[in-house]
Amino acid sequence: QVQLVESGGGLVQPGGSLRLSCVASGITFSIYTMGWYRQAPGKQRELVARISDGGRLTNYADSVKGRFTISRDNAKNTVYLQMNTLKPEDTAVYYCTLHRAGIGTGPSSWGQGTQVTVSS
Repeated sequence: QVQLVESGGGLVQPGGSLRLSCVASGITFSIYTMGWYRQAPGKQRELVARISDGGRLTNYADSVKGRFTISRDNAKNTVYLQMNTLKPEDTAVYYCTLHRAGIGTGPSSWGQGTQVTVSS
């Protein structure tokens, strides 16, 4: 019943910016922590960022802290990932995630993913 649909991926040059969006349905969006994970070919999926239900608490992977910002608009059932100063190492499939047990937990549900490629 839960559906998470990402958009906004694409090709961007190093140093550029991109904003990912994820629209959730089938849940009461405003009561759940949301997040973003990513996976590059040959690598494990890793946490990028999470945001608490009301948006007041966030956490980030060290590799993206200071460059990426997670936010949400509960009225639109949408979570965003603003990615700035992108690096080639940010190239990955980015997944929107639902965390039913709160901000300190792993994902309960996953979106299909959106490809982000950072290349000259």
